[in-house]
Amino acid sequence: MIIKFKKINNYLILKKKYFIPILIILLTLFDQLTKFIILNSQPNFKMLIFNISLVKNTGAAFGILKNNSLMLGIFSLIVSFVMIYYIIKSKEFSLQIIISLLLAGTFGNMIDRLFRNYVIDFIGTSFWPSFNFADSLITISGILIMIYLIKEEIEKIKKSIKH
Repeated sequence: MIIKFKKINNYLILKKKYFIPILIILLTLFDQLTKFIILNSQPNFKMLIFNISLVKNTGAAFGILKNNSLMLGIFSLIVSFVMIYYIIKSKEFSLQIIISLLLAGTFGNMIDRLFRNYVIDFIGTSFWPSFNFADSLITISGILIMIYLIKEEIEKIKKSIKH
């Protein structure tokens, strides 16, 4: 694959059609890199309210559905196809980016589930279950999707009031 750039005002700009796949790949690779480092170094230290240590999660969020990695991995794969469809279908670049964050997080944890039978979590707090970079992407994208949907509803209400 050749990556094409446009030259605008002496800056090389990555074409939008390449940005989304590259974003998904880079975020997924970063997630896997952090997990590789944690798995191989197995740190155990605390910083302020966070502790960094290896946790092998065989379930889903908050430890639910323990020992169902294969089922969760297959479910993630199916949901990934749905997200890819919505990325392609969407005409809004901002929504494509939001779904891409969700997809990269899903890919990161799906890779763990299908190839390790557990998800590597390593960021812990005294008040929240352990999580990883992919979980952060999923959470951030969930918040952004809610904001996006609220804004869409507000726009619909404004349009209906004008007419």
